[in-house]
Amino acid sequence: MNRSTPDTIFPPRASGLPWLFALALWLLLVAVTSLALWQLHRSALESQGREMALLSLALTDELDRGLQGAEEGLQALALELGRRRLPTVDSQTVQALQTRAALMPLVTTLWLLDKDQAPIASSEATAPPDLQTFLPRLDSLAEGATALSQPFVPAGGSQAQVALAFRVGAVHGHPGGWIVAAMPANQLLGAFGVALPAADARMAIFRRDGALLAGVNVGLLRAGEAGLAQRPRLARQRFSDGSEHLVGSHRVPRYGLDVVVSRELAAVLQGWRGALQLAIAALAFLLVTMAAAVHFVTRSERQRLAAQQALQVQLARTSRLEALGALAGGVSHDFNNVLAGIVGYGEMAQDAAAPGSAQARHLGKVLQAAQRGQLLIERILSFSRGGARTSAVFELEPVVEEVLTLLTASLRPGVVLERMLAAPGARLRGDATQVFEAVMNLCTNAMQAMPDGGMLSVQLERRQVTTPQVLSHSPLPAGDYLALGVTDQGVGITPEVMEHLFEPFFSARGTQGGTGLGLAVVFGVVAEFGGGIDVDSLPGQGARFTLYLPECTDAVPESTAASTPVPAGAGQRLLVVDDEPGLLALAQEMLTGLGYEPVCFDDAGDALQAVTEAPQRYAAVITDERMPGLSGTQFASTLRARSLQLPVVLVSGYGGALLARRASDSGVTRVLMKPLRRDELARTLAELVP
Repeated sequence: MNRSTPDTIFPPRASGLPWLFALALWLLLVAVTSLALWQLHRSALESQGREMALLSLALTDELDRGLQGAEEGLQALALELGRRRLPTVDSQTVQALQTRAALMPLVTTLWLLDKDQAPIASSEATAPPDLQTFLPRLDSLAEGATALSQPFVPAGGSQAQVALAFRVGAVHGHPGGWIVAAMPANQLLGAFGVALPAADARMAIFRRDGALLAGVNVGLLRAGEAGLAQRPRLARQRFSDGSEHLVGSHRVPRYGLDVVVSRELAAVLQGWRGALQLAIAALAFLLVTMAAAVHFVTRSERQRLAAQQALQVQLARTSRLEALGALAGGVSHDFNNVLAGIVGYGEMAQDAAAPGSAQARHLGKVLQAAQRGQLLIERILSFSRGGARTSAVFELEPVVEEVLTLLTASLRPGVVLERMLAAPGARLRGDATQVFEAVMNLCTNAMQAMPDGGMLSVQLERRQVTTPQVLSHSPLPAGDYLALGVTDQGVGITPEVMEHLFEPFFSARGTQGGTGLGLAVVFGVVAEFGGGIDVDSLPGQGARFTLYLPECTDAVPESTAASTPVPAGAGQRLLVVDDEPGLLALAQEMLTGLGYEPVCFDDAGDALQAVTEAPQRYAAVITDERMPGLSGTQFASTLRARSLQLPVVLVSGYGGALLARRASDSGVTRVLMKPLRRDELARTLAELVP
């Protein structure tokens, strides 16, 4: 009997156990890795889905509010038509429509159509859009209902627009018809048109019949892709080119619009595919390589969460600082009115006092105290971006040099000043005094942080930001900037202090003095220039403040010659409007002393009626900005609408760049800051009043 036969037919089972064990271990690794990749795939889709749903919801809300604002303007215009306050056939129609178009959000052009859909008048010399493109059809609109047109490009224009039609019923002899308002199509997206989450993202607004009204990176999002309005709020869809997209949508039922946001699924899962490749490599190298891949994915997730948390912290800081700025600006405006009376009457009383007398000295002290109060108000307004500042082109490096020259003479023992200014000829547009104060505050703050001495370094350089960034205390758009850095070797900044660093009246020096307005002023100045602030510090390791200020390429204007002495008035009659009786009395006395004849009103409506009835009686108008009922800029705009070309001097204690734009748009001749100085007012009137 052959004893080897059993061994030949049935090989030993032990010889295959290592392979089975290796195969089992490999399959186990495959199973674990597959489960992890599936979870990562699901997390990526859910995270991106939530982001797109929130983005489409926010865009839908802004679109709804923007269209409602335009509709409310059309309703108000229809009400004026019904009350016969708006002419429809005379020569003032175009001017009236232009004025109302300027006051309506989004609206650029207005047309009036009669009941036969024929144009009556328009704010611009352009034809209305094709009336057959509106949905619903104009002849089917009920009174007070609206319809939207397809996009169109007006004659001679290059920008696509969308029209909103409003049905006006017959009332008080008005035959009825339609009011049509044109709006730039790209403005329907609001601020979200530049806030796409990624380069492959697409955003579009559709009418319920599938017509595309506006979009960004529209690509394949067009009416040819069926089912855009009927899909769920978040879904996956394959487009006609075979690519698969993640689509989020919301509806604006009031206007029959659908907002659609999409991203290519391949781009959404790009990070996941990278993890898949790493996982395949990890399986090839077994446990060691797989552990490295898991570490890479975990680290990437931690970085994403850290960046998201930093963005949330920065947004919270910005919102808090803006709220504090609004509060500080309102208080400053009211306090400026009080200072105006003190300064005005104080100057007149000082003129009446005998030179060298005790009364003159006392009044001088009063005016000095009022001046200190005015400087404090200016610092608060700098934080709140409400100061009525000048705007000019100037070189930054000489301003920094001036600050450093002053600091050199007052350096405390042990402090070494280092300067590295590498931006010769670099220019900014704004108020050079504000920049001077911001740099001085930063350097003073740095020296106070080094009681035992150390290195104070000031650097200036040009820096190009290619992509938007999130700094420690503000966002920074892409662009060309001048980066001004102030570095100290002091005690550093704790996380608790970092949270409140730029808040007004906050100071970490306790009883060591200071108003707590220094860094708040720096924040306001940078915000006024449209820049950003980045703070890098750890307790015990010093701090670095970097200001990013947008570089200006305009030329520096030539200096003007010294002004001549200001002549007194010759009895010209001036119309003065202010809701504060005390300030009116002050203006009455001050202007009379300057040689003018003031006529004062504490109600803007009464003043407007007086100047409209007899405009030839007045040589100029002096008006406050913040008044109940009718503001100063609205007063000036009404004068221009009535073809009254009187010089208008606007007086305000709270303005800044926004007020300057409103004043320019409304036809204001000059803007003066409260409290008024008599010589400044006299010089302004001498220039404007013939």
